[in-house]
Amino acid sequence: MNMEQTLTNEERLAGLDLEQLRQLVGLVQYDSSTDPFPLIGWDAMVWVVGNATQTAHFFQSAFGMELIAYSGPSTGNGDHHAFVLKSGAVRFVVKGAVDPDSDLIDHHRKHGDGIIDISLAVPDVDKCIAHARAQGATVLTEPHDVTDEYGTVRIGAIATYGDTRHTLVDRSAYTGPHLPGFVERNSSFQQRDRTPKRIFQALDHIVGNVELGKMDQWVDFYNRVMGFTNMAEFVGEDIATDYSALMSKVVASGNHRVKFPLNEPAIAKKRSQIDEYLQYYNGPGAQHLALATNDILTAVDTLAAEGIEFLVTPDSYYEDPELRARIGEVRVPIEELQTRGILVDRDEDGYLLQIFTRPLVDRPTVFFELIERHGSLGFGLGNFKALFEAIEREQAARGNF
Repeated sequence: MNMEQTLTNEERLAGLDLEQLRQLVGLVQYDSSTDPFPLIGWDAMVWVVGNATQTAHFFQSAFGMELIAYSGPSTGNGDHHAFVLKSGAVRFVVKGAVDPDSDLIDHHRKHGDGIIDISLAVPDVDKCIAHARAQGATVLTEPHDVTDEYGTVRIGAIATYGDTRHTLVDRSAYTGPHLPGFVERNSSFQQRDRTPKRIFQALDHIVGNVELGKMDQWVDFYNRVMGFTNMAEFVGEDIATDYSALMSKVVASGNHRVKFPLNEPAIAKKRSQIDEYLQYYNGPGAQHLALATNDILTAVDTLAAEGIEFLVTPDSYYEDPELRARIGEVRVPIEELQTRGILVDRDEDGYLLQIFTRPLVDRPTVFFELIERHGSLGFGLGNFKALFEAIEREQAARGNF
């Protein structure tokens, strides 16, 4: 297979060369004809929020995303506002209810701001839905076409953990800005000669939190229903502190463009970050999105200037001689990472740089990870303890520990 031919148009638009794409999305060769549930990659992350107008503005002003499409009352959609934002190959759809009877209001009342739909691009919606149904998945939306003057999109949807869904999208015969029912809408910042700054280029992975005892059930779901393979497993002391613990397994699509770490709480002295998430989100859901960047230092500096707050890493992390010996040489001095609180980890394939925001919404639930990969295909195992201790400090400050 010619790997250049496997790249989607959105990946090409991200302005990355092939090696960078391999690092960012874990691209591997595989035979899609033998995959029972072939995926092209991510399509869109659909958010339900309390105020879509302000959230869309926030993603533009703070995170440099570009507004590309809109649906709402002025387009004939009286139920909700929906703003489509893009950065590189990443697409967010931010929805907020207009109609007092909208189902989105009930979802937001239960969960707060968060991701309702992890939409995936597929070459054959019918094949994927048929396989999912045969494996016992709940089909939420039967395959059907939606059409306008730009062409036709075929979609269907299945349920996954909690109230989260996977909408399957084939937009190969469509040239519109997003989906039928949406109109092109340009970022207001461009009208003020303030071109959006691209801070991140791709979606690396999405972490899902599930209830105690349910992780293996959802790992099996992705293995059986969607043909995913197991990529990594983290249990025991590797993923615990003195006070809280969790267990995690990572599943990936056949081409490794879609990766889902799945977490469940583990018994410990105090409540873990997963327990807290499940309480405030009122059930399982997407905990954080890892956004791939080519320059994490500039990304952190830019976001900090916009008021985005990151978890604090103590100086002792960077002064640990074992860390320095294990990490070796990276592209910037450790001191530069230390001033920004950026974590670093190395495995047999290379190294990565990563940092985590504080929760971005009112409830302590959803947050972002920024990640810059240099060969490593891992998830920062060496940083788990430092990360969890930082989260525990945040929990204690909230009086919720």
